[in-house]
This record gives sequence, C-alpha cells and structure tokens, in this order.
Amino acid sequence: MLVFSVLWLPLFYLFRRSSQEKSGTGGVWALLAGSVVALIQFFLGDMVHPGGFGFSRWLYSFVDIVALPVLIPLLLYLPFVIFRKSTQAADYANFTLLYLIPGAGIRAVGWSSTADPVLLVLVPLLWTTIAVGIPFFFGCIMTFYRWFARIPSVLGILILPFLASASWWAFYSQRFWPGIIFLALSALPLLFSVVLSWKKTGLAF
Repeated sequence: MLVFSVLWLPLFYLFRRSSQEKSGTGGVWALLAGSVVALIQFFLGDMVHPGGFGFSRWLYSFVDIVALPVLIPLLLYLPFVIFRKSTQAADYANFTLLYLIPGAGIRAVGWSSTADPVLLVLVPLLWTTIAVGIPFFFGCIMTFYRWFARIPSVLGILILPFLASASWWAFYSQRFWPGIIFLALSALPLLFSVVLSWKKTGLAF
C-alpha cells in the first residue's frame, strides 16, 4: 500500500501525458510549490481536529485530507492562465497532479505506520478524481455554450470535492456501500476525461 500511495500520482501523470498531444506549462513550479506547501503542512499539522464520526470528521476530510489539498493547486495555476494565456483544461490537471506528488510522498511515509488502506490507497484515488474531474468540467464550460451543458458542469465543479470527501468519510466510518457509491460518482468525470483524451489522440487501450 505504501508503494501504491507513493507511485500512483506520478504514474497516472505519465499515463495522462501519453494521451495528450501537448504538454502543459508550469511543471517545475508545480513540483516546487507542492514541496514547499507539503513541508509547511507537515510541520503545522492538521487544521481541523475531528471528534468521532460525525460532521467534524467529514470537515476534517474536506480540509486536511481530500478536497482542500487539491483545490489549492487549481487556484495556484490561475497566474499561468492569466499571464501565459494557457486555457487548456489538461494544463490544470497536469499542474495539479505534479503539485500533489511531493505531498503524497510525505503523507505516505507518515501514514505508513497505520497501514490503513483508507489513507494509503483511497486518498490518492480521490485526489486524482478531483485533480482531473474539475478541469474536465471546466473544459466542458469552455467548449459548450448551451445552458444544458454549462449548468451541470458548474454544479459538477461545486459538488465533486464534497462527494470525494464524503467517500473518505464513509469508508473511514466503515459504511462501505455509501463509500463505494460516492467514489464511483466522483470517478465518473475522471473516466470520461481519460476516454476522451485517448480517443482524441487516436490511441487504443
């Protein structure tokens, strides 16, 4: 599980790059920023201290474990969009995946003593669903101009981090079926993105 937690994000990043015609910008900055923020978070510790399995545990999942760590690099990429005029949805996803790699390694070492698959396996998967899913919805907004395509995409951007956090909370609380359902819903944009990327480049599975 430790090996999976460390290698999943870099391997998925390479897999994604292999299905794209162009590479994104800001890769070095992503790794540098991810390393700095990961070290700061390591020394500062958690921002939310949960108690039990209720709302505080879900909030802990959203802020410290699942959602906020992925939302930060998505916001950090905005300067590259503004100053370099790079609007490709793939750039957002690749930047975020690279940013998360150092943090994944540091957290995996810290979590290795627990040998908990909810942390070592589920968290990297949920990070990937948000890192690729939100840019997928953003790409839909930029591509389709009809309200029936844009409104679901906006809702998807807003709901996806909450779904991913709910999946972690459900698995942590040993509510496996809700956890699986939330995970499957969170992974749908990721699956659509991967399939469309590979079809666009003419590559076969």
